[in-house]
Amino acid sequence: MPKYVIEREIPGAGNLSAEQLKAISQTSCGVLSNMGPQIQWVHSYVTGDKIYCIYNAPNEEMVREHAKQGGFPANAVNRVFSIIDPTTAE
Repeated sequence: MPKYVIEREIPGAGNLSAEQLKAISQTSCGVLSNMGPQIQWVHSYVTGDKIYCIYNAPNEEMVREHAKQGGFPANAVNRVFSIIDPTTAE
């Protein structure tokens, strides 16, 4: 299944409390549950003013629909074509 990186611009994201992050996560999981098993949230990285989410989904449209239903921004949705890490150099 294709993998996507979603960039969400959320001013002050790095200052969100554990409770706020929990609430966001619960909303996301609820939307995913309603959308079915074709779309999966892998994990997210919270930075100063952005959250970068990794999703598995059949297409970009499904990723954007998740954002719409959850009320989340999806400022950029990029398909991942390869993953590299230090072992790639071996």
